[in-house]
Amino acid sequence: MLRLHYSPSNASMAPHIVLHELGVPFELAVVDRARNAQRSPEYLRLNRNGTIPVLEDGDTVLHETAAILVHLADTHPAARLAPAMGTPQRGRFYTSMFWLSNTLQATLMSFYYPERWTEEGQAAVEAVQRQAQRRTGQQLDILEAEVQARGGPWVLGAEFTVADPLAFMLCRWTRNFDPAIAAPARTRPVLRDWLERVLARPSVQRVLADEKLPQPWI
Repeated sequence: MLRLHYSPSNASMAPHIVLHELGVPFELAVVDRARNAQRSPEYLRLNRNGTIPVLEDGDTVLHETAAILVHLADTHPAARLAPAMGTPQRGRFYTSMFWLSNTLQATLMSFYYPERWTEEGQAAVEAVQRQAQRRTGQQLDILEAEVQARGGPWVLGAEFTVADPLAFMLCRWTRNFDPAIAAPARTRPVLRDWLERVLARPSVQRVLADEKLPQPWI
């Protein structure tokens, strides 16, 4: 059985949504960050980086959210959560997944953990966070333009894919942005309409309930 090691309201939200989209049996194993469980010897045997989430699929153990999502899509092709291998659409899918992970998520991590990027005191930490928020705003402009250009209703166009839960999760992380620095994703018309479509999916509503996440959800 699939087992997702997760912590509520972090990078495990997207895989959690996809597991419900697939409708397959799975188990959840909570990683208690308050007790630094991600640094325990047991967890580090699964993922030496000590990051969340981790997916166990039999003898296969994966970390990195985007990798987990692509694996779930490829091992359950009947769900059609990724374009077929070898197609032009698959290439665009890779581009979107890697951009979301390596660009948007990386920038958001510097917003939430600015102390990792400087040792120069609180003023420097706040400067890193402000710059990360500005940079995220620029990236949200790009994401909105891409969604609009593809004609919707989903990130890649006509088909819902694992790129949607990943982008949804990351856009959700902007919900408490200072609008004077960068507008949250929900305030951007194209992204707002897309976010509301994703939010309405039963899989997303189930995860919000499972993880007991408070509003605002986006």
